Formats: sequence, C-alpha cells, structure tokens
Amino acid sequence: MTSDTASIRLPKSADEPIDPAGMRVIWLLLVAAFVAILNETTMAIAIPELNQTLGIPPELGQWLTSAFMLTMAVVIPTTGFLLQRFTTRQVFLAAIGTFVLGTAICLVAPGFPALLAGRVVQAAGTGIMMPLLMTTVMNVVPARSRGRMMGRVGLVISLAPALGPTLSGVVLDTLGWRWLFGIILPIAVVALLLGAKWMTNLGETMHAPIDVLSIVLSALAFGGIVFGLSQLGGHGATGGLPPALVIGLGVLFLAIFVWRQLMLQKKNDALLDLRVFASRNYVIAVVIMAIISLAMFGTFSLLPLYLQNVAGLDPTAAGLVLLPGSVLMGVLGPIMGRVYDARGPRTLLIPGTILIAGAMFVYSTVGTHTPMWFLMLVQIAMSLGLAGSFTPLFSASLGSLDRSLYSHGSAVLNTLQQVGGAAGTAVLISIYSSALHTGEAQGLSVADAGAPGANVAFFTAACIALVPVALSFFINKPVEDDAPAHVGH
Repeated sequence: MTSDTASIRLPKSADEPIDPAGMRVIWLLLVAAFVAILNETTMAIAIPELNQTLGIPPELGQWLTSAFMLTMAVVIPTTGFLLQRFTTRQVFLAAIGTFVLGTAICLVAPGFPALLAGRVVQAAGTGIMMPLLMTTVMNVVPARSRGRMMGRVGLVISLAPALGPTLSGVVLDTLGWRWLFGIILPIAVVALLLGAKWMTNLGETMHAPIDVLSIVLSALAFGGIVFGLSQLGGHGATGGLPPALVIGLGVLFLAIFVWRQLMLQKKNDALLDLRVFASRNYVIAVVIMAIISLAMFGTFSLLPLYLQNVAGLDPTAAGLVLLPGSVLMGVLGPIMGRVYDARGPRTLLIPGTILIAGAMFVYSTVGTHTPMWFLMLVQIAMSLGLAGSFTPLFSASLGSLDRSLYSHGSAVLNTLQQVGGAAGTAVLISIYSSALHTGEAQGLSVADAGAPGANVAFFTAACIALVPVALSFFINKPVEDDAPAHVGH
C-alpha cells in the first residue's frame, strides 16, 4: 500500500473541519457530475427529432439512451476497485477526459453510428463520476457534516435529470440537436482544465491484482440485465434474443459474479466487495434508492412522451413543466442536508417517499385536457419528495459502512440505482406503448390512445413507490465514525 504524494488530509474525528483542499476537490466533482448527468437526460425529448433528422426508425434511435444505460451498468460495478487501485486525480482526469472525448464525437458526428459511439464513450466517463464523488465526500467530510454535503450530491443526482428535458426542449426548438453537445462540451473542458490544475489525491492506493474474470462476469451480469430491460421497454426491437431470456442470462451471470466475489473478498481481492450487505441499514437504504430510481427515471422517461403526445405540448413547454420543481430541488438540497445532520433520516425520508408516491398517483389521473399549471404543481410535489429522500439515503447508507468499504458501497448503490432506472423506464414505456398501439389500431388519435396507457403506467409506478414509504420507517442514522481515516482494506 502506498501513499499519494500530494494527498488530502483526511479527518480523524467527527468534529474536525473539512480540509480546504478536500472541499475544492468536492466542488470540482460536483460540477463534473452535474454536467455528466445533465447530458445523460437530454436525450429523452431529443430522440423524436433525431429519428426524423437522421432518418432512422424509433427502435434504432432509442439506442442512444439504451446504449448509454448499458455502458453505465458495465462501468459502475468496477469503480469500487478502481477508486482503491488508482488515485483520485487519476480517476477524475480519466473520467472527465473520456466524457469530453465522447461529447466531442457526438458534436461532430456525421450520422447515427458515430453519434451512438460518442454516447457510449460519454457513458464510460459518466459511470465513474458519481461513485467517485460519493466516496470522496464520505472520506473527506466529517460525520457531523455529511448530511449537508450529501445534500449537494442529492442536488446533482435529482436536479440534473429534471433540468435535462428543459434544456433539451429549448435547444431543440431554437438551435438544433448538435447544440445539446455544443453547450455541454466547453463546460466539460473547463472542468477538465480545472481538474488538471487543482485536483489532488485522496488518502492511499492499493496495488492488488485485478480479476479479469470478475470484470467479464460483471459486464455480462449487469449489462445483460439492463440491456434486457431496455429491450423489454422497446419490445425487443433489435430482432435478437427475447428480452426475458437476456434478463434471465444476466441474472445467471450475476449469481456467478456474486459467488466469485465472495471467494475473492476472503483475500481482499474482490472487484466488488459484498460485505457492504452485512449492514442492515445499508441494505434497506439501497433497496429504497433502487425503487425510487425505478419510479423516478421511469416517470422522467414517460413524462416527455405524455406531455408531447397526449397533452400536445411542444418540446420547450414540455421541458418547462419540470423546471419549477428542478429549481426547488436546487434550493432545498443543502437545507435537507442540515435537517438530516440535526434530526436524522426519518424526518425527511418518511414525508419524502409519501410525496413521491402521492405525486405518481395524481399523475395516473391526468388526461388530454389537464392544464399545464396543474402538472407543474404535481411535479413540484414530486421534486419535494425527491429532495427529501436522496440526502438521507446517501448519508445513511454509506455512513453505515466501515470506511474501507465506502468505494464498494458507492459502486453497489450506483449500480442498483442504474438497474432500477432501467427497469422503471422499461416497465412504464412498455405499458404506455402497448396501450398506444392498441388504441391506434382501433382508430383512436395518438392523444386519445396514449392517455389510458400513461394513466396505467403512472399508477403502476405509484404502487411500486409505496414500498419505500413502508421501508422508510426502518432507516436509522448511523453512529458517527470517529476512527482515524483509512482507505483500503
């Protein structure tokens, strides 16, 4: 084990202030993660225009989001190992550099294949960013202040997906699809340059050999599950294996992957250390996060379709429906963190999960004549719930682990969040599309055919969202860790 030469001094107690260099690193990571996740969510509204502009069928255009999710699902499970094997600076520069390269490819892409390749490269960088941010916060920030900092992380992970459709709608209506990448590229380049100048290293690194078989199994397991789910939502449009079979194979490889990690972690050589599941508090928090992600990403994927196809809004108006709630989440993120530090997770999580489920039940009643202001109010309520849920879940989950398991806990949390998001998108879009096709076959308009499907899809998500409401009563605030900081096993 070797120490980094210009490392951040980690806190030795819960009362010690945050190292200024550590705060600088956190702010760099917050900006980079925000840009990366914002980019991830701009495609939902853009795909219909891209299909028309590039002359590709809808099932092919959907790969711009499916391939992104698939790449994320392959990359994220490896971050637990990467964050211990390489320095903070190395991982950050590799991640943001990869993201910049992918964005540049998308900007100048002459056609669909190059655009798809750029999205895959972008996703490889994005997949590393959130685990890196969360692990750094847990290591740099003393326990008494983690809620406040996790409030900022929650802001990134909830605000960026909500702003993505708004930005996308405005850009598509005024500038064209290439500017979705033209706006993000210079911001990402600035983040890269600032990182090259200011990013320092965190703690210590480990030089354990990497298990190639684990990487292959991880890719087949999580990649297979996410791919199968994405194809389920798209009715298996590629003409390959049935989606259910792909999901089944993914689950089989997941079982083999788990077995191998259990063997390797006895020597501290696991790619993804599964001892994180020994913490009951962590397990409950991760399950809640996965289900909320299922409901949230499914809703954010279906909403643009509903707003444009059923409510008859243009892309800009559809994006603006999400804007007030997005701004509110931005304001409330740090406040929620302070409440968590003072009162613990249940004060926020119980009402937060109730608001999320309630908003989805209301969405299940909307129709072709629902006014835009009412949709905004529902989205504001949902945004309040998300703001009150993410901070306590991030803080309580990772705070329940030993410091040596932070990177692995973050990798598991982000992986299951990605799988949950893919499942939500698949289930809701599949329900909506099935009803839409049935209605159109009966001679109904797109709006009249799509409204019942949207209602059923939102109602399904609302029922699923009741599970986090029940589980939120069992989340506890972890005991503060005053032990000396240590990275690695």
